Amino acid sequence: MSEKYDVIVIGGGPGGYVAAIRAAQLGLKTACIEKRINKQGKPALGGTCLNVGCIPSKALLDSSWKYHEVKDGLSDHGINVASAKLDVPAMQARKDKIVLQLTGGIASLFQANKVTWLQGSGKLLAGKKVEFKPVDGEAQTLEAENVILAAGSVPVNIPVAQLDEDRIVDSTGALEFTEVPKKLGVIGAGVIGLELGSVWARLGAEVIVLEAVEKFLPAVDQQIAKDAQKTFAKQGLDIRLGARVTGAEVKGKHVHVSYTDSSGDHEEKFDRLIVAVGRRPYTEGLLSPDSGITLDERSFIYVNNQCRTDVPGVYAVGDLVRGPALAHKAIEEGVMVAEVIAGEHTQVNYDVIPGVVYTHPEIAWVGKTEEEVKTSGEPYKTGVVPFAANGRALAAGEPAGMVKFVVDEKTDRVLGLHIFGPQASELVQQGVVAMEFGATIEDLQLMVTGHPSLSETVHEAALATDYKAIHIAQRRRKK
Repeated sequence: MSEKYDVIVIGGGPGGYVAAIRAAQLGLKTACIEKRINKQGKPALGGTCLNVGCIPSKALLDSSWKYHEVKDGLSDHGINVASAKLDVPAMQARKDKIVLQLTGGIASLFQANKVTWLQGSGKLLAGKKVEFKPVDGEAQTLEAENVILAAGSVPVNIPVAQLDEDRIVDSTGALEFTEVPKKLGVIGAGVIGLELGSVWARLGAEVIVLEAVEKFLPAVDQQIAKDAQKTFAKQGLDIRLGARVTGAEVKGKHVHVSYTDSSGDHEEKFDRLIVAVGRRPYTEGLLSPDSGITLDERSFIYVNNQCRTDVPGVYAVGDLVRGPALAHKAIEEGVMVAEVIAGEHTQVNYDVIPGVVYTHPEIAWVGKTEEEVKTSGEPYKTGVVPFAANGRALAAGEPAGMVKFVVDEKTDRVLGLHIFGPQASELVQQGVVAMEFGATIEDLQLMVTGHPSLSETVHEAALATDYKAIHIAQRRRKK
Protein backbone atom coordinates (compact mmCIF):
# COMPACT_ATOMS: atom_id res chain seq x y z
CA MET A 1 0.00 0.00 0.00
CA SER A 2 1.33 3.44 -0.95
CA GLU A 3 2.34 5.98 1.67
CA LYS A 4 -0.32 8.49 2.67
CA TYR A 5 0.35 12.18 3.24
CA ASP A 6 -1.51 15.02 4.90
CA VAL A 7 -0.59 17.26 1.97
CA ILE A 8 0.70 16.58 -1.52
CA VAL A 9 1.78 19.59 -3.56
CA ILE A 10 2.10 19.22 -7.33
CA GLY A 11 4.62 21.80 -8.49
CA GLY A 12 7.75 23.16 -6.85
CA GLY A 13 7.60 26.79 -7.99
CA PRO A 14 6.99 29.81 -5.73
CA GLY A 15 3.44 28.81 -4.85
CA GLY A 16 4.21 25.12 -4.47
CA TYR A 17 7.47 25.05 -2.55
CA VAL A 18 6.26 27.75 -0.15
CA ALA A 19 3.00 25.85 0.45
CA ALA A 20 4.97 22.68 1.14
CA ILE A 21 7.35 24.34 3.59
CA ARG A 22 4.55 26.15 5.45
CA ALA A 23 2.45 22.97 5.66
CA ALA A 24 5.41 21.09 7.11
CA GLN A 25 6.06 23.90 9.60
CA LEU A 26 2.46 23.45 10.76
CA GLY A 27 3.08 19.78 11.51
CA LEU A 28 1.56 18.26 8.39
CA LYS A 29 3.21 15.32 6.65
CA THR A 30 3.99 16.87 3.28
CA ALA A 31 5.33 15.85 -0.11
CA CYS A 32 6.07 18.05 -3.11
CA ILE A 33 6.18 16.66 -6.65
CA GLU A 34 8.40 18.51 -9.13
CA LYS A 35 9.64 17.24 -12.49
CA ARG A 36 11.94 20.06 -13.63
CA ILE A 37 15.41 19.13 -14.82
CA ASN A 38 17.76 22.11 -14.93
CA LYS A 39 20.30 22.97 -17.65
CA GLN A 40 22.93 21.01 -15.72
CA GLY A 41 20.76 17.90 -16.14
CA LYS A 42 19.77 17.65 -12.48
CA PRO A 43 16.37 17.84 -10.73
CA ALA A 44 15.59 21.38 -9.56
CA LEU A 45 13.02 23.12 -7.42
CA GLY A 46 11.92 26.75 -7.83
CA GLY A 47 9.75 26.52 -10.93
CA THR A 48 9.84 29.03 -13.74
CA CYS A 49 10.55 31.94 -11.40
CA LEU A 50 13.88 30.77 -10.02
CA ASN A 51 15.06 28.75 -13.01
CA VAL A 52 14.02 30.61 -16.17
CA GLY A 53 12.02 33.65 -15.05
CA CYS A 54 12.17 36.21 -12.27
CA ILE A 55 15.63 35.48 -10.89
CA PRO A 56 17.73 34.90 -14.03
CA SER A 57 16.10 37.85 -15.79
CA LYS A 58 16.89 40.16 -12.86
CA ALA A 59 20.47 38.92 -12.83
CA LEU A 60 20.84 39.87 -16.50
CA LEU A 61 19.00 43.15 -15.97
CA ASP A 62 21.42 44.13 -13.22
CA SER A 63 24.50 43.02 -15.17
CA SER A 64 23.39 44.78 -18.33
CA TRP A 65 22.66 48.01 -16.44
CA LYS A 66 26.13 47.95 -14.87
CA TYR A 67 27.62 47.58 -18.35
CA HIS A 68 25.50 50.47 -19.61
CA GLU A 69 26.64 52.68 -16.73
CA VAL A 70 30.32 51.88 -17.27
CA LYS A 71 30.01 52.46 -21.00
CA ASP A 72 27.70 55.46 -21.10
CA GLY A 73 26.60 56.63 -17.67
CA LEU A 74 29.59 57.45 -15.49
CA SER A 75 31.10 60.48 -17.23
CA ASP A 76 28.61 62.80 -15.50
CA HIS A 77 30.05 61.55 -12.20
CA GLY A 78 33.55 62.47 -13.28
CA ILE A 79 34.47 58.85 -13.98
CA ASN A 80 35.90 58.16 -17.41
CA VAL A 81 36.40 54.56 -18.50
CA ALA A 82 38.66 54.17 -21.52
CA SER A 83 37.00 50.96 -22.68
CA ALA A 84 34.52 48.42 -21.42
CA LYS A 85 34.77 44.85 -22.67
CA LEU A 86 31.59 42.81 -22.72
CA ASP A 87 31.81 39.11 -21.83
CA VAL A 88 28.34 37.64 -22.37
CA PRO A 89 29.32 34.04 -21.42
CA ALA A 90 30.69 35.32 -18.09
CA MET A 91 27.49 37.28 -17.55
CA GLN A 92 25.48 34.14 -18.24
CA ALA A 93 27.68 32.12 -15.89
CA ARG A 94 27.02 34.58 -13.08
CA LYS A 95 23.30 34.29 -13.71
CA ASP A 96 23.47 30.48 -13.65
CA LYS A 97 25.44 30.52 -10.39
CA ILE A 98 22.76 32.63 -8.71
CA VAL A 99 20.03 30.29 -9.96
CA LEU A 100 21.84 27.21 -8.63
CA GLN A 101 22.42 28.86 -5.26
CA LEU A 102 18.75 29.70 -4.82
CA THR A 103 17.28 26.46 -6.14
CA GLY A 104 19.75 24.50 -4.03
CA GLY A 105 18.65 26.57 -1.07
CA ILE A 106 15.07 25.38 -1.51
CA ALA A 107 16.23 21.77 -1.50
CA SER A 108 18.01 22.46 1.80
CA LEU A 109 14.87 24.06 3.22
CA PHE A 110 12.86 20.98 2.23
CA GLN A 111 15.34 18.82 4.09
CA ALA A 112 15.33 21.07 7.15
CA ASN A 113 11.52 21.11 7.29
CA LYS A 114 11.16 17.38 6.47
CA VAL A 115 9.31 17.93 3.21
CA THR A 116 9.54 14.88 0.94
CA TRP A 117 10.68 15.91 -2.53
CA LEU A 118 9.28 13.50 -5.11
CA GLN A 119 11.21 14.01 -8.34
CA GLY A 120 8.88 13.41 -11.25
CA SER A 121 5.43 14.38 -12.53
CA GLY A 122 2.10 14.35 -10.75
CA LYS A 123 -1.49 13.98 -11.92
CA LEU A 124 -4.62 14.50 -9.82
CA LEU A 125 -6.96 11.50 -9.96
CA ALA A 126 -10.46 11.06 -8.57
CA GLY A 127 -10.84 10.90 -4.80
CA LYS A 128 -7.81 13.11 -4.01
CA LYS A 129 -5.44 10.43 -5.24
CA VAL A 130 -2.30 11.45 -7.09
CA GLU A 131 -0.48 9.52 -9.78
CA PHE A 132 3.22 10.04 -9.32
CA LYS A 133 5.57 9.12 -12.14
CA PRO A 134 9.21 9.34 -11.07
CA VAL A 135 11.87 10.71 -13.40
CA ASP A 136 13.18 7.16 -13.42
CA GLY A 137 10.77 4.39 -12.47
CA GLU A 138 7.23 3.14 -12.63
CA ALA A 139 4.17 5.24 -11.86
CA GLN A 140 2.55 4.81 -8.47
CA THR A 141 -0.61 6.08 -6.82
CA LEU A 142 -0.33 8.25 -3.72
CA GLU A 143 -3.04 9.29 -1.28
CA ALA A 144 -3.45 12.54 0.58
CA GLU A 145 -5.95 14.28 2.82
CA ASN A 146 -5.27 17.46 0.85
CA VAL A 147 -3.79 18.21 -2.56
CA ILE A 148 -2.42 21.58 -3.69
CA LEU A 149 -2.11 22.14 -7.45
CA ALA A 150 0.76 24.54 -8.20
CA ALA A 151 1.98 23.60 -11.68
CA GLY A 152 2.44 27.22 -12.80
CA SER A 153 2.33 28.50 -16.35
CA VAL A 154 4.17 28.37 -19.69
CA PRO A 155 4.76 30.98 -22.39
CA VAL A 156 2.00 31.51 -24.92
CA ASN A 157 2.96 30.51 -28.45
CA ILE A 158 1.42 32.15 -31.50
CA PRO A 159 0.90 30.40 -34.86
CA VAL A 160 2.37 33.29 -36.87
CA ALA A 161 5.73 33.03 -35.08
CA GLN A 162 6.53 29.39 -34.41
CA LEU A 163 9.49 28.83 -32.08
CA ASP A 164 12.58 27.11 -33.42
CA GLU A 165 14.61 27.59 -30.18
CA ASP A 166 17.38 29.25 -32.16
CA ARG A 167 16.34 32.32 -34.14
CA ILE A 168 12.77 32.50 -32.78
CA VAL A 169 12.63 31.96 -29.02
CA ASP A 170 10.38 32.51 -26.03
CA SER A 171 11.40 34.15 -22.77
CA THR A 172 13.41 31.09 -21.71
CA GLY A 173 15.49 31.13 -24.87
CA ALA A 174 16.01 34.88 -24.61
CA LEU A 175 17.82 34.34 -21.31
CA GLU A 176 20.40 32.09 -22.94
CA PHE A 177 21.86 34.17 -25.77
CA THR A 178 25.65 33.83 -25.79
CA GLU A 179 26.18 36.88 -27.98
CA VAL A 180 24.37 40.17 -28.47
CA PRO A 181 22.12 40.21 -31.54
CA LYS A 182 22.79 43.14 -33.84
CA LYS A 183 19.07 43.56 -34.41
CA LEU A 184 16.51 42.05 -32.06
CA GLY A 185 12.76 41.84 -32.50
CA VAL A 186 10.38 41.44 -29.58
CA ILE A 187 6.71 40.56 -30.01
CA GLY A 188 4.87 41.96 -27.00
CA ALA A 189 5.40 45.17 -25.02
CA GLY A 190 4.34 43.70 -21.70
CA VAL A 191 6.47 43.11 -18.63
CA ILE A 192 8.52 40.27 -20.13
CA GLY A 193 9.05 41.94 -23.49
CA LEU A 194 10.16 45.23 -21.95
CA GLU A 195 12.54 43.60 -19.48
CA LEU A 196 14.20 41.28 -22.01
CA GLY A 197 14.29 44.02 -24.63
CA SER A 198 16.00 46.29 -22.11
CA VAL A 199 18.67 43.69 -21.32
CA TRP A 200 19.83 43.30 -24.90
CA ALA A 201 19.38 46.97 -25.82
CA ARG A 202 21.75 47.96 -23.00
CA LEU A 203 24.30 45.47 -24.30
CA GLY A 204 24.21 47.00 -27.78
CA ALA A 205 21.36 45.44 -29.74
CA GLU A 206 19.03 47.49 -31.91
CA VAL A 207 15.66 46.53 -30.42
CA ILE A 208 12.24 46.86 -32.03
CA VAL A 209 9.21 45.92 -29.93
CA LEU A 210 6.00 45.10 -31.80
CA GLU A 211 2.80 45.39 -29.75
CA ALA A 212 -0.64 44.67 -31.22
CA VAL A 213 -2.46 46.82 -28.64
CA GLU A 214 -2.75 50.53 -29.41
CA LYS A 215 -2.15 51.62 -25.80
CA PHE A 216 1.18 51.20 -24.01
CA LEU A 217 0.92 49.14 -20.79
CA PRO A 218 -2.89 49.42 -20.59
CA ALA A 219 -3.01 47.97 -17.06
CA VAL A 220 -0.73 50.75 -15.76
CA ASP A 221 -1.90 54.26 -14.84
CA GLN A 222 -1.64 56.04 -18.17
CA GLN A 223 0.14 59.15 -16.86
CA ILE A 224 2.87 56.82 -15.62
CA ALA A 225 2.82 54.67 -18.78
CA LYS A 226 3.22 57.63 -21.13
CA ASP A 227 6.17 58.97 -19.16
CA ALA A 228 7.78 55.53 -19.19
CA GLN A 229 7.27 55.12 -22.93
CA LYS A 230 9.10 58.38 -23.62
CA THR A 231 11.99 57.36 -21.39
CA PHE A 232 12.31 53.92 -22.97
CA ALA A 233 12.39 55.50 -26.42
CA LYS A 234 15.36 57.63 -25.31
CA GLN A 235 17.04 54.43 -24.12
CA GLY A 236 16.78 52.94 -27.61
CA LEU A 237 13.67 50.77 -27.36
CA ASP A 238 11.72 51.28 -30.59
CA ILE A 239 8.20 50.46 -29.35
CA ARG A 240 5.65 50.23 -32.14
CA LEU A 241 2.06 50.11 -30.90
CA GLY A 242 -0.86 48.80 -32.93
CA ALA A 243 1.59 46.54 -34.77
CA ARG A 244 0.01 43.13 -35.37
CA VAL A 245 2.49 40.48 -36.47
CA THR A 246 1.21 38.45 -39.43
CA GLY A 247 4.16 36.17 -40.06
CA ALA A 248 7.71 35.24 -39.11
CA GLU A 249 10.02 33.11 -41.24
CA VAL A 250 13.61 32.08 -40.68
CA LYS A 251 15.74 32.55 -43.75
CA GLY A 252 19.35 31.64 -43.19
CA LYS A 253 20.62 33.56 -40.17
CA HIS A 254 17.77 36.05 -40.08
CA VAL A 255 14.10 36.16 -39.14
CA HIS A 256 11.84 37.98 -41.57
CA VAL A 257 8.85 39.40 -39.70
CA SER A 258 5.80 40.89 -41.38
CA TYR A 259 3.34 43.06 -39.49
CA THR A 260 0.54 45.48 -40.14
CA ASP A 261 -0.42 48.74 -38.47
CA SER A 262 -2.56 51.78 -39.24
CA SER A 263 -0.21 52.85 -42.03
CA GLY A 264 -0.20 49.51 -43.84
CA ASP A 265 1.93 46.38 -44.18
CA HIS A 266 5.61 46.27 -43.16
CA GLU A 267 8.52 43.86 -42.91
CA GLU A 268 11.58 43.82 -40.67
CA LYS A 269 14.62 41.53 -40.68
CA PHE A 270 16.06 40.49 -37.31
CA ASP A 271 18.96 38.38 -36.09
CA ARG A 272 16.77 37.02 -33.29
CA LEU A 273 13.08 37.25 -32.44
CA ILE A 274 11.62 36.95 -28.93
CA VAL A 275 7.96 35.97 -28.59
CA ALA A 276 6.72 37.47 -25.31
CA VAL A 277 2.95 37.66 -25.58
CA GLY A 278 2.05 36.33 -22.15
CA ARG A 279 1.70 33.07 -20.26
CA ARG A 280 -1.01 30.44 -19.89
CA PRO A 281 -1.85 27.92 -17.14
CA TYR A 282 0.13 24.70 -17.36
CA THR A 283 -2.50 21.99 -17.01
CA GLU A 284 -1.26 19.46 -19.56
CA GLY A 285 -1.18 16.05 -17.86
CA LEU A 286 -2.13 17.59 -14.52
CA LEU A 287 -5.75 16.46 -14.25
CA SER A 288 -7.43 13.15 -15.02
CA PRO A 289 -10.84 13.47 -16.73
CA ASP A 290 -12.58 12.24 -13.56
CA SER A 291 -10.65 14.49 -11.16
CA GLY A 292 -13.70 16.74 -10.71
CA ILE A 293 -11.75 19.96 -11.26
CA THR A 294 -13.51 22.78 -13.13
CA LEU A 295 -11.70 24.96 -15.64
CA ASP A 296 -12.98 28.34 -16.80
CA GLU A 297 -13.12 29.59 -20.40
CA ARG A 298 -9.43 30.61 -20.27
CA SER A 299 -8.31 27.21 -18.88
CA PHE A 300 -7.71 28.56 -15.38
CA ILE A 301 -8.72 26.27 -12.53
CA TYR A 302 -11.80 27.65 -10.83
CA VAL A 303 -11.23 28.48 -7.14
CA ASN A 304 -12.88 30.61 -4.45
CA ASN A 305 -11.16 33.36 -2.48
CA GLN A 306 -9.30 30.78 -0.38
CA CYS A 307 -8.12 28.89 -3.47
CA ARG A 308 -10.46 25.95 -2.86
CA THR A 309 -11.49 24.09 -6.01
CA ASP A 310 -14.85 22.38 -6.53
CA VAL A 311 -13.34 19.21 -5.04
CA PRO A 312 -13.19 19.26 -1.22
CA GLY A 313 -9.61 19.04 -0.03
CA VAL A 314 -8.13 20.10 -3.37
CA TYR A 315 -6.67 23.59 -3.78
CA ALA A 316 -4.98 25.45 -6.63
CA VAL A 317 -2.65 28.43 -6.44
CA GLY A 318 -0.48 30.75 -8.50
CA ASP A 319 -0.59 30.97 -12.26
CA LEU A 320 -3.11 28.12 -12.45
CA VAL A 321 -5.84 30.38 -11.07
CA ARG A 322 -7.42 33.81 -11.63
CA GLY A 323 -5.46 36.98 -11.09
CA PRO A 324 -2.08 38.26 -12.26
CA ALA A 325 0.72 35.79 -13.01
CA LEU A 326 3.01 37.03 -10.26
CA ALA A 327 5.38 35.00 -8.11
CA HIS A 328 4.54 37.01 -4.98
CA LYS A 329 0.82 36.34 -5.49
CA ALA A 330 1.59 32.62 -5.75
CA ILE A 331 3.71 32.74 -2.61
CA GLU A 332 0.98 34.35 -0.52
CA GLU A 333 -1.63 31.93 -1.87
CA GLY A 334 0.65 29.00 -1.01
CA VAL A 335 1.02 30.22 2.57
CA MET A 336 -2.72 30.88 2.85
CA VAL A 337 -3.71 27.42 1.63
CA ALA A 338 -1.27 25.65 3.94
CA GLU A 339 -2.64 27.58 6.90
CA VAL A 340 -6.26 26.98 5.86
CA ILE A 341 -5.55 23.24 5.70
CA ALA A 342 -4.04 23.42 9.20
CA GLY A 343 -7.21 25.07 10.48
CA GLU A 344 -5.98 28.63 10.71
CA HIS A 345 -8.03 31.62 9.56
CA THR A 346 -6.16 33.57 6.94
CA GLN A 347 -6.78 35.41 3.70
CA VAL A 348 -4.91 37.10 0.85
CA ASN A 349 -5.89 40.72 0.23
CA TYR A 350 -6.02 40.72 -3.55
CA ASP A 351 -6.61 44.49 -3.64
CA VAL A 352 -3.06 45.24 -2.50
CA ILE A 353 -0.92 42.98 -4.66
CA PRO A 354 1.76 45.20 -6.25
CA GLY A 355 2.89 44.95 -9.86
CA VAL A 356 6.42 45.71 -11.02
CA VAL A 357 8.23 46.11 -14.34
CA TYR A 358 11.98 45.83 -13.71
CA THR A 359 13.11 48.20 -16.40
CA HIS A 360 15.33 51.13 -15.51
CA PRO A 361 13.75 53.18 -14.13
CA GLU A 362 11.32 50.67 -12.67
CA ILE A 363 7.54 50.85 -12.91
CA ALA A 364 5.55 49.76 -9.86
CA TRP A 365 1.97 50.13 -8.76
CA VAL A 366 -0.62 48.95 -6.29
CA GLY A 367 -4.37 49.53 -6.22
CA LYS A 368 -6.50 51.37 -8.72
CA THR A 369 -5.37 53.59 -11.58
CA GLU A 370 -6.82 57.04 -12.13
CA GLU A 371 -8.63 55.68 -15.20
CA GLU A 372 -10.35 52.98 -13.13
CA VAL A 373 -11.45 55.43 -10.45
CA LYS A 374 -12.65 57.97 -13.00
CA THR A 375 -14.79 55.30 -14.70
CA SER A 376 -16.48 54.50 -11.37
CA GLY A 377 -17.75 58.08 -11.11
CA GLU A 378 -16.66 58.45 -7.50
CA PRO A 379 -14.93 61.72 -6.54
CA TYR A 380 -11.19 61.41 -6.22
CA LYS A 381 -8.00 63.46 -6.03
CA THR A 382 -4.45 62.86 -7.16
CA GLY A 383 -1.00 64.00 -6.15
CA VAL A 384 1.92 63.83 -8.58
CA VAL A 385 5.56 64.72 -7.87
CA PRO A 386 8.52 64.16 -10.23
CA PHE A 387 11.77 62.59 -9.05
CA ALA A 388 13.49 65.60 -10.62
CA ALA A 389 12.36 67.54 -7.50
CA ASN A 390 14.07 65.06 -5.17
CA GLY A 391 17.59 65.74 -3.95
CA ARG A 392 18.51 62.08 -3.46
CA ALA A 393 17.37 61.18 -6.98
CA LEU A 394 19.37 64.03 -8.50
CA ALA A 395 22.47 63.14 -6.48
CA ALA A 396 22.19 59.58 -7.75
CA GLY A 397 21.69 60.72 -11.34
CA GLU A 398 18.14 59.30 -11.39
CA PRO A 399 15.83 62.26 -12.16
CA ALA A 400 13.41 60.47 -14.51
CA GLY A 401 9.91 59.49 -13.48
CA MET A 402 7.29 60.41 -10.92
CA VAL A 403 5.19 59.27 -7.95
CA LYS A 404 1.41 59.45 -8.13
CA PHE A 405 -1.27 58.88 -5.49
CA VAL A 406 -4.94 58.28 -6.28
CA VAL A 407 -7.15 59.05 -3.27
CA ASP A 408 -10.85 58.80 -2.44
CA GLU A 409 -11.96 62.41 -1.96
CA LYS A 410 -14.77 61.48 0.44
CA THR A 411 -12.95 59.13 2.78
CA ASP A 412 -9.35 60.28 2.16
CA ARG A 413 -8.37 56.60 1.80
CA VAL A 414 -5.50 55.68 -0.51
CA LEU A 415 -6.88 53.95 -3.60
CA GLY A 416 -3.65 53.54 -5.52
CA LEU A 417 0.05 54.36 -5.63
CA HIS A 418 1.83 54.47 -8.99
CA ILE A 419 5.57 55.00 -9.45
CA PHE A 420 7.93 55.28 -12.38
CA GLY A 421 11.41 55.91 -11.11
CA PRO A 422 14.42 54.65 -9.16
CA GLN A 423 13.73 51.75 -6.77
CA ALA A 424 10.01 51.88 -7.54
CA SER A 425 9.69 48.21 -6.57
CA GLU A 426 10.80 49.09 -3.04
CA LEU A 427 8.98 52.42 -2.71
CA VAL A 428 5.61 50.99 -3.75
CA GLN A 429 5.54 48.93 -0.55
CA GLN A 430 4.65 52.14 1.29
CA GLY A 431 1.39 52.12 -0.64
CA VAL A 432 0.87 48.42 0.07
CA VAL A 433 1.21 48.99 3.82
CA ALA A 434 -1.00 52.08 3.74
CA MET A 435 -3.78 50.32 1.86
CA GLU A 436 -3.53 47.11 3.92
CA PHE A 437 -4.10 49.07 7.11
CA GLY A 438 -6.68 51.47 5.67
CA ALA A 439 -4.50 54.55 6.03
CA THR A 440 -5.72 57.93 4.89
CA ILE A 441 -3.56 60.20 2.79
CA GLU A 442 -3.34 62.47 5.84
CA ASP A 443 -1.66 59.64 7.73
CA LEU A 444 1.05 59.58 5.08
CA GLN A 445 1.30 63.36 5.06
CA LEU A 446 2.01 63.35 8.80
CA MET A 447 4.75 60.71 8.62
CA VAL A 448 8.34 61.95 8.93
CA THR A 449 10.60 60.82 6.07
CA GLY A 450 14.39 60.67 6.22
CA HIS A 451 16.30 63.32 4.30
CA PRO A 452 17.67 62.99 1.75
CA SER A 453 15.86 59.89 0.51
CA LEU A 454 13.81 58.70 -2.45
CA SER A 455 10.94 58.13 -0.02
CA GLU A 456 10.58 61.89 0.27
CA THR A 457 9.04 61.86 -3.20
CA VAL A 458 6.32 59.53 -1.93
CA HIS A 459 5.74 61.88 1.01
CA GLU A 460 5.62 64.91 -1.30
CA ALA A 461 3.12 63.17 -3.59
CA ALA A 462 0.92 62.53 -0.55
CA LEU A 463 1.13 66.23 0.33
CA ALA A 464 0.41 67.18 -3.28
CA THR A 465 -3.05 65.58 -3.14
CA ASP A 466 -4.08 68.48 -0.87
CA TYR A 467 -1.85 71.18 -2.44
CA LYS A 468 0.60 71.03 0.44
CA ALA A 469 3.69 69.98 -1.52
CA ILE A 470 6.72 72.12 -0.69
CA HIS A 471 9.21 71.30 -3.42
CA ILE A 472 7.02 71.69 -6.51
CA ALA A 473 4.87 74.57 -7.69
CA GLN A 474 1.18 73.60 -7.52
CA ARG A 475 -1.85 75.30 -8.96
CA ARG A 476 -5.03 74.53 -7.08
CA ARG A 477 -7.70 72.81 -9.12
CA LYS A 478 -10.78 74.79 -10.00
CA LYS A 479 -13.85 73.60 -8.11
